[in-house]
Amino acid sequence: MRLNPFTGVYLTNPASMWRRILDDPAGVHYAEDLGLWLISRHTHVRRALADAATFANALTLAPVYEVCPEAMSVIMQMDVPPTTAAADPPVHPRTRRALRATFANTPDRVEAEYGAIVRRRVDQLVSRLVARQGDQVDLLPEFATELPLLVVLDILGVPDADVGRIRSWADGQIALIWGQPDPAEQVRLAQDLLEFWRYCHELVRQRVDQGHHGDDFISRALAYRDDDDAVLTVPEVASMAFNLLVAGHETTAGLLAHALDQALSSPQRWPAIAADPQTVPAFVAETLRFAPAIDGWLRVTRRDVTLGEVTIPAGARCLLLIGAANRDPAVFAHPDTFDPHRSDVTDHLSFGHGPHFCIGAALARLEAGIALTRLAAAIPGLRLTPVPHRSYKPNVAFRAHHRLLAEIDVMAPDDGSSARDAASAEVQAA
Repeated sequence: MRLNPFTGVYLTNPASMWRRILDDPAGVHYAEDLGLWLISRHTHVRRALADAATFANALTLAPVYEVCPEAMSVIMQMDVPPTTAAADPPVHPRTRRALRATFANTPDRVEAEYGAIVRRRVDQLVSRLVARQGDQVDLLPEFATELPLLVVLDILGVPDADVGRIRSWADGQIALIWGQPDPAEQVRLAQDLLEFWRYCHELVRQRVDQGHHGDDFISRALAYRDDDDAVLTVPEVASMAFNLLVAGHETTAGLLAHALDQALSSPQRWPAIAADPQTVPAFVAETLRFAPAIDGWLRVTRRDVTLGEVTIPAGARCLLLIGAANRDPAVFAHPDTFDPHRSDVTDHLSFGHGPHFCIGAALARLEAGIALTRLAAAIPGLRLTPVPHRSYKPNVAFRAHHRLLAEIDVMAPDDGSSARDAASAEVQAA
């Protein structure tokens, strides 16, 4: 089987490819063009995410193509210790404990520690959009990507002045690892990534020199370390900051973009959200299932493993098709229908499963919920600008929009309609 996520239908309608893979009775396939085994069924993806003894994380952050020698020579200069996505036992349990202790990861803790930050940043960006009444804006840079980046910078104690280059570095890392850049672009992206890593290392060094007495994440991690390398090393703290600056905003930016796309693509949905904010958590959950920001993730097998009737050999790289697993009819009723009222939505795998379950899941939900609620209340007439079709950036893992153009209208679209009634009729096919 062939799967080309860098061109064709995968850039406009990846769900059609997921459906074709799910409908094939084999269930597990080898993609000759990528050199990856494709795992698509919910039960198999869930097992792979949970079973780190069989499906290792060591190559999760390794590019999916053969990197040119010039770019590889730059990458080899990066001495980033694995701490999060690419870490396996015994390192991962230790660094995961450190993250749980220093980064709020439950709904109550997230609300208590980060709620005020999120609301302040949401209100700041919403006010900026309201001031552009009548304009056409791209909601990606103006809102969806800006919000989670500002929030994670606040949490890590990074100055706002660095927003632009951190966004560029993070986008570049995603393109370098999970994209298909040409050799010249590989070299440029690798050099940027090295600069990004050195920036994070310098952030931590400054906190060490200053006594790390602040309440930001880096200071907390250094205090947790308590000068004991057996708990955490200084490079590991820098590595966690490095990973959080990417994962802490790119995935939530994708969630916000997909949620806004779904909310504004139907005339009933946006007024319904404005009229009844209590519907937002279910809407966010269905967005996570229907259009995950990360729809593919990488693992490598430690040993031969049989899924269904197919045996994957040891040492094989696997692409876990989370987007397909979230559309598996064995788990979800009418899986290709966007339905915020579905009862099976909590079975989605968009935050992963098992020991690597997303540490920022509660924060992402809080950001998306507050963002949609306050934006709908302030701009009830917000609407997408008609475009030929939606399209996504070429990438094997991150499903990111190219743009999301909208017109700012602070007036409600139709004061005579009942948005609450419209909410009860909410069902739209993919």
